[in-house]
Amino acid sequence: MDFYSTDIMLRVVSLMHPAPQFLLDKYFVEVQTENADEIHFDVWEELRRVSPFVLPLVEGQIVEMPGYATTTFKPPYIKDKRVFDTQRPYRRMAGEGIGGTLSPQDRMRAYLAASFQDQLNMLARRQEIMAAEALQTGGMIIEGDKYPRVQLNFGRSASLTITASVAWDQPTATPLSDLERLNDAMLAVAGQVGFDVIMGAKAWKAFRKNTEVQNWLSMYRGVGGRSPMEIGGLQVEGAQSMGQVDNFNIYVYGGQYIDPMTGTSKSIWDESKVVLTSTAIDGVRCYGAIKDHDALIAVPYYPKSWEEEDPSVRFLMLQSAPLPVPTRINASGVINNGIAP
Repeated sequence: MDFYSTDIMLRVVSLMHPAPQFLLDKYFVEVQTENADEIHFDVWEELRRVSPFVLPLVEGQIVEMPGYATTTFKPPYIKDKRVFDTQRPYRRMAGEGIGGTLSPQDRMRAYLAASFQDQLNMLARRQEIMAAEALQTGGMIIEGDKYPRVQLNFGRSASLTITASVAWDQPTATPLSDLERLNDAMLAVAGQVGFDVIMGAKAWKAFRKNTEVQNWLSMYRGVGGRSPMEIGGLQVEGAQSMGQVDNFNIYVYGGQYIDPMTGTSKSIWDESKVVLTSTAIDGVRCYGAIKDHDALIAVPYYPKSWEEEDPSVRFLMLQSAPLPVPTRINASGVINNGIAP
């Protein structure tokens, strides 16, 4: 059996699950794979129409069918290529007993599995970053050392980006009123209201200390002095639920990543950013065609391996063409709260 065959490698990768990603798991649940370079969505025109009145003995009134628009996106491409050192299986692995307790073949399997797991984790984190950018900006910028800058716009209405009446870090700020104002705008534009508020750490610190928020919590404080919203600090990597306030589910996002272009650590979510949304955004994890003559199926990712004879080295590569798409982007909105980033 060829341990490096694509069939074996696909089986290994499919049995591995990257760490859960908050935005992808909650708002981009559906998966769509394509054998084409581009991804297409037909968006129906949702007008607030009502049935016409006519007399019972006259001819019925013709009502036009609603139209639709086709939106096309071309996903970016990822080729995570690594050199698999054939000498590593002859060296003791981390955690292995002194002197070595595993065979070279066992170590080779372990190294291969660990490499694939790391590739999958990096792919999942990249998609989480793309999803975060889509929610915060209504689009995304895609660029890399070997990928020219491309800007995507998912078409969010300009009326769904509002400015706070007073900066949230000021004593007279009214964040709950700002959220209600954005909710009203979403209802007018998309016929949807937001239930989830996602904010960065700086926005959360200002929000939880705000007088308007504290007054609301005092009115609805439960038995034992606990409020519907936990007011502690951010404690976990990624997103943390802080409870409810004024029927909004409050989440604080603190995930980090290493930017491959600069090598510096950055926040996945802008620390001062506030987004109001819900699952009505209908996010889809889209995957375009794999550009490989061995890949004849539509898959989210495609692993392969090959060997060079001189010098003897094996390469591992994971390919994917991912694009998280919020198909109903107007089921989200942003508050510019005046907090410095």
